[in-house]
Amino acid sequence: MNLFRSLLFWIVLALLGALVAQLMAQDPGLVMVSFGDWTYRKSLSYTLVLVLAVAALLWLAWRLLRAPFVMLRRRRRKAARARLIDGLQAVHLGHWSRAEKLLAEAADNRETGPIARIAAAHASTGRGDAEAARAHLVPLAESHPAAFAVATAELALADARPADALEALDAAAAQPLPPRGLALRAETLAALGRAGDAYGLLGALRQQQALPSSRLQVLEARWAEAGLREAADANVLADRWEALPKALRSDPAAVAAYAERAATLRWEDAAARSIEQALDTRWSDDLADLYGRLPIGRLDARLENAARWLQAHPASPGLLLTLARLHRTRGQWTQAEGFLHRALAQGGNAEAWEELGNGFAQAGDDARARQCYANALRVGRGEAPVEIPGRDLKQKIFDQAAIEERDEHGLPRLRG
Repeated sequence: MNLFRSLLFWIVLALLGALVAQLMAQDPGLVMVSFGDWTYRKSLSYTLVLVLAVAALLWLAWRLLRAPFVMLRRRRRKAARARLIDGLQAVHLGHWSRAEKLLAEAADNRETGPIARIAAAHASTGRGDAEAARAHLVPLAESHPAAFAVATAELALADARPADALEALDAAAAQPLPPRGLALRAETLAALGRAGDAYGLLGALRQQQALPSSRLQVLEARWAEAGLREAADANVLADRWEALPKALRSDPAAVAAYAERAATLRWEDAAARSIEQALDTRWSDDLADLYGRLPIGRLDARLENAARWLQAHPASPGLLLTLARLHRTRGQWTQAEGFLHRALAQGGNAEAWEELGNGFAQAGDDARARQCYANALRVGRGEAPVEIPGRDLKQKIFDQAAIEERDEHGLPRLRG
């Protein structure tokens, strides 16, 4: 590009010279300058050549005078770049003190200064000196406010200070935030318990390609779940739920968050309906388990739905545990006990043992209740449970083929 500009300059200069020469050939003109007793009288063409020669000599003299300073400046720039490269490599390798020294020296150069100061701050953080890290960044506050905000937010989040990170990112001088700043702001909002606001930044994050699409999908699901749990009232909860894409409204984690928060806000029908619709769309054993744990009424309706799902998922431990809970809530311990043994046979976890212990305790069988609670602790620690005295679990487990009758609600009735 420099060669092209130089060539263009000389071509234009030659054309101008030819034009001037043609004009001078017709009328060379006369230049006369008088100053005191001194008088200058020459033709215009001669005067122009003289002026150009003097200008060229002055330019050459200026270049010669500047040459030592230019060489010194280039040498300093080259040294600063070398220190920057060595410092960045030292940061990568974890040589914190050496990296900080090299980068602090590179920060004196105008070109390498901003990136050198940011890297020096990371080096200071690496050796555990947060004050030095902040001191490295201070000069960037006015000259490079966006870079200062991003670097300050990174250090604050690493030090578990999300409020300070948000303050830096929301500074007026740092606006508009670069893609990295937007990603940090969303992360900061989520850390401050404002996942709903973080979810609202997903559109901007996608537009600016601040994060990979796979990462954004994970964060979308995570922030959606957290935002639903943080909803202050039923209206906010409903708005956030309706704003979710269709795929997330059948995601087990998001559905569980919505149902639990709706149940807490005494929105019982919405809580139950969200799980029912999700299970009809995509089966989840965790949601089937939650369906029986929700602190809501609607026992008859929940029993009917659970019986319908059991026909398609007879080996689901979560669904069997839900049926046991619902039957025990209705005072039908015999049916509940049968479902609990089936749940344990299908790999039920500590919750099934705890529920079985609750049932025995409610029935007045304290010995077996204690055994069940002990098994719940064992299973929770990853140990094998022990058999309950007086009852051979393997002989009492019924599968679907052993079911011959159904009660008045259409639910399987276990015999034995």
